Amino acid sequence: MVTFLAWVGLGADGISSSCYGPQEAFLALQGHYYLAIILAVMTAVTVFIISASYMQIIKEFPSGGGAYLVASKLLSPTLGMITGCALIVDYVLTIAVSIASGMDAVFSMLPVEWAQYKIIAAACILGVLIILNLRGVKESVMPVVPFFLIFLLTHGIALAWAVIANLGNIPSVMHATVVDFHDATNQLGIFGVFALLMHAYSLGGGTYTGIEAVSNSMPMLREPRVETARKTMIYMAFSLAIVASGLILAYLMFNLSPVAGKTLNAILFERVAASWGVYGSAFILLALASEALILLVAAQTGFLGGPRVLVSMATDKWMPKRFALLNDRLVTQNGILLMGGSALAILFLAKGSVGFLVVLYSINVFLAFSLSQLGMCRHWWRERAVTPGWKQRLAINGVGFMLTSFILLTVVVSKFNEGGWLTIVVTTSLVAVCVVIKRHYDQVEHQLKRLDTLLSASLPAETAGGEEIHDPKPSEDVTKEMTAIIIVSGFNGLGLHALFNVVRIFKGLFKNFVFIQIGIVDAGRFKGTQEIGNLEKSVHEDLKRYVNLVRRQGYHAEYRYAIDTNVVDGVTQLATEVAKKYPMSVLFAGQLVFPKETIFSGILHNYTSFAIQNQLYYQGIPVLVLPVRVEDTQKA
Repeated sequence: MVTFLAWVGLGADGISSSCYGPQEAFLALQGHYYLAIILAVMTAVTVFIISASYMQIIKEFPSGGGAYLVASKLLSPTLGMITGCALIVDYVLTIAVSIASGMDAVFSMLPVEWAQYKIIAAACILGVLIILNLRGVKESVMPVVPFFLIFLLTHGIALAWAVIANLGNIPSVMHATVVDFHDATNQLGIFGVFALLMHAYSLGGGTYTGIEAVSNSMPMLREPRVETARKTMIYMAFSLAIVASGLILAYLMFNLSPVAGKTLNAILFERVAASWGVYGSAFILLALASEALILLVAAQTGFLGGPRVLVSMATDKWMPKRFALLNDRLVTQNGILLMGGSALAILFLAKGSVGFLVVLYSINVFLAFSLSQLGMCRHWWRERAVTPGWKQRLAINGVGFMLTSFILLTVVVSKFNEGGWLTIVVTTSLVAVCVVIKRHYDQVEHQLKRLDTLLSASLPAETAGGEEIHDPKPSEDVTKEMTAIIIVSGFNGLGLHALFNVVRIFKGLFKNFVFIQIGIVDAGRFKGTQEIGNLEKSVHEDLKRYVNLVRRQGYHAEYRYAIDTNVVDGVTQLATEVAKKYPMSVLFAGQLVFPKETIFSGILHNYTSFAIQNQLYYQGIPVLVLPVRVEDTQKA
């Protein structure tokens, strides 16, 4: 995407937060509304600071710097996992709060007695989004452009009119602000006023959600990506700061107060267009409709972003490995149902209350913000000896960390008994699940190392390395002979087990052997080309050892490899290429088999090989799944 389309496609989520963030912050002033001027300034400054700190993340992670990757790489895998869990819950709440806020905008145009049907309407809209995603909604920016621009146009007109209509009242507004500040100081004390402002400021934290979207979506941007991302961030920062802080000031200038069944934005539009006659009604309808539509786009980001986080966490073994196969239809459907079903449950639990959902939403958003900013602070400190200007960069991320962590702590403390505890419980429970899953995979890996030891001990010493052995029959027409395509994951017991089983079971049927390996790009290798190069070298060396082993026995052998994030896609592509060269080929994949199959082991295993099998059956390539017995991990 070019800068403009990136601003539209990635900025829609951020700009949509102005539909509920400024309102929650303004109402939290509890009648001392003239303090809104201070609040508006704080909101705009925060947008620019967080945006500046994320611009530094973009520069350091040009391949994509989502909070999960940043925390995993710069802090620790465990803190990265916690960040990932926060993001998953965050995306569920993105769906819920966006739909709830969208329904608030729609029902602001309807009679107040219809409000009782709001939660039902929200559930229906969520159901439609789930069905559309299950059928396969393509990510496209172009349909978003018209109502994104309408949103900016209508809100820009409302803000400009608020200033023009109250231009002569600005001195009195400033005077009233001073008076209100003194009155509030007399009533609450200076610390009470500070606490009130900080409380309102923290409850407006939903305003800053979506700022991280650019760093999450770097692969989607046009080259040079860093420059495109930087310009996109500037557009996003200015548009969000102007709309969010402008709305807070507009509420103040028109002296708005809550009305049952209407959002403050709806009341603002009515006040702005009160004297416009029929054009005023059309303006109000257009403005609120654009809000509802832009919020639906924001909800859609939850269905797209949530499964992507699951992919990264599954690659690092924090989630079931099957979630790493995002292009597999069944996996995608499970991810969509997980996100949509959870959002539906939250919607009914919150009874469609945007205020309640924003509290839940803000906690995990700012947990991810804080950890990513902390990771960048640690990065600049470690790189201070080799990075010019590290103090300025550290200062930017340091201020970002202080702001985001302050908002996080304030929301948790002030809203703990009003729903904050629920987010903490849900996120902590998800963290516990991830720990159990990771421990299981580690135990299985430990068990498989025994297989490595047993099989490697029987190999000739020269197998461990050396120059590549020449093909014993390079001049023969090997393409007409039976070929075994064997999937391996390194030179280990699993790969050797598969090779020996093929030789043992088929007793000389296969004359050619082709080894396939996919180098998986995980959080530890995703930062730059150096790590990718090291991974590629490791894969090459492992495959060369297999080839040397087979060629010593007089067979033709070669290998193929790819660096990817998805095993099934990589294997399917390579196997198809091999099958074109060797028409008489069969692919062999290993499958772990446990003494006692449980629901747990079934979820965490028994999927990748069959997903590959399903893909290659469509290509007409036969696939055989070989069992690999694993001792009971509970006894390990």
